[in-house]
Amino acid sequence: MDNSEILKKLERPQGKIDVVLDTDTFNEIDDQYALAYMIQSQDKFNILGVYAAPFFNHHSTSPKEGMEKSYDEILNVYKLLNRTEFKAITFKGSTDFLTNAEPTMTAAVQHLIDTALEHSPENPLYVIGIAAATNIATAILLEPKIVDNIVVLWLGGLGYEWHNNLSFNCRQDLVAARVLLDTPMPLVQFPGMGVISAFATTGPELEYWLKGKNSFCDYMVDKTEKEAQITNLKNGGKVWSRALWDIVPIGWLLSDEFMKDKLVYSPIMQDNHYYSWDFRRHFIKYVYFVERDKLMEDVFEKLANIDSI
Repeated sequence: MDNSEILKKLERPQGKIDVVLDTDTFNEIDDQYALAYMIQSQDKFNILGVYAAPFFNHHSTSPKEGMEKSYDEILNVYKLLNRTEFKAITFKGSTDFLTNAEPTMTAAVQHLIDTALEHSPENPLYVIGIAAATNIATAILLEPKIVDNIVVLWLGGLGYEWHNNLSFNCRQDLVAARVLLDTPMPLVQFPGMGVISAFATTGPELEYWLKGKNSFCDYMVDKTEKEAQITNLKNGGKVWSRALWDIVPIGWLLSDEFMKDKLVYSPIMQDNHYYSWDFRRHFIKYVYFVERDKLMEDVFEKLANIDSI
């Protein structure tokens, strides 16, 4: 795909669009917020699929268990939202990272391939990736034709000026990250530290906006505070904030008022996770600033109104 076609597809879409979400929902707490926010934004989204992605941290004993726990947590979110009908389009994904394995067909990968092939360059499928890119990269490797029919929004890597590039999503599956960055296709990158890290909330703010609003909000306020105890306050601190990273790609699709982006040449991900550059490469879009208050207000209002749908 040449740059002229990529640039056309990287324009923010107008009207209602078809989307799928690839998520490691049990990883921490931001994926649950993102999934609920997407479901609460169905005036913009036709939700065609939700995929459980692998992860490996203190909440799992292996990438496979991380994926299985994420699948169960997706279903739990549906139950809290009273939207269990989405179970029919929810699929289990890869059980290992591409870093350690050959690309393997799974239910999620097959659904992504089939759904992408039903679309066209004129009517693309928007693939929202808020996990290690294993499922998305596997689909591209097994069926390269889908890149003509998709636009990928990927939360991965860190800010280009950050002192390292050890983002959770990228460092888990470097091979998958390279597939996304090296494939000439429309890609919007949402870097973590230094950019999306600014989209953070605190306990008092969650208590004010979400506490007591509905079952999902109460669940997430409690879960967010517990996760902060595990991670933010583990060294004896008293003050915490939590970045709700995974909401941001969904916000990019909803309004151009929520963040700023620019065109850049797709970076090269090296073995040590640092970027290098070649100005002959294809363009991608790089989000470099989030209008934190505007986006957070939209998120809080939609989540607080869950029971009204």
